[in-house]
Amino acid sequence: MTVQPYRLYIERIDPSKNMARFYALSIEPNLFGGTSLVRSWGHIGSRGQQKINIFDSEAKAVDLLLTLLRRKRSRGYRVIR
Repeated sequence: MTVQPYRLYIERIDPSKNMARFYALSIEPNLFGGTSLVRSWGHIGSRGQQKINIFDSEAKAVDLLLTLLRRKRSRGYRVIR
């Protein structure tokens, strides 16, 4: 069961490339006692797409969250909230 709520929202805005994207991550409990990492991404202002990864433990979900955050930060995304 998730004890600590994890929610992250990052954006990449580059007017010279006409780019305005978001990437949102959250770790949530699922109905089967496991933990889910919910990822949403797309153009700012749109609903975008969503993917859910299911894990047995919260630690594995946090590891993937941190890996994805590092990858996105290296590509120019910045933390907003």
